[in-house]
Amino acid sequence: MELNKIKEILDKEPEEAAEEILADVEKRYGEIPYIINFMKDMPEIFISRMIYENSIMREFKRMDPKTVELICIAVASALRCEHCLKTHVRVAKRLGVSKEEIFDSILIASTVSTAAVLAEGTRSVDAEFNGASAMGENANSSNCTICNINSDLPEED
Repeated sequence: MELNKIKEILDKEPEEAAEEILADVEKRYGEIPYIINFMKDMPEIFISRMIYENSIMREFKRMDPKTVELICIAVASALRCEHCLKTHVRVAKRLGVSKEEIFDSILIASTVSTAAVLAEGTRSVDAEFNGASAMGENANSSNCTICNINSDLPEED
């Protein structure tokens, strides 16, 4: 979203800006998704979130809308968000995306999701049975490298 458009939105009264954003979403999606409808009465959160979201999802110039929706479908599938998935499938269908293209994006998401499960699971098994040093990790560290939380599990001798 261009800065002059953002300034134009921010110069309006919050309720007027929210209504304009809602109308734009409905025009582009053919509906108002649940989350957007839920947040519309909280303009201080809604407007800033929608400016950000529009900058990524609707004003993105490097990808066409069909590609963006296929990515949304893949991510919603991988995250198992039924509501997002149904919304983005409807939007993709309205944009002319075929059932086969939608299914392909779901297949890709399932392949990557499966690989992520396998990668994490096999690393944990390998570390437990072969020692953390076999994984190139610090064998004495019980901290999670992702969340940096110390494990409550006792160290084995």
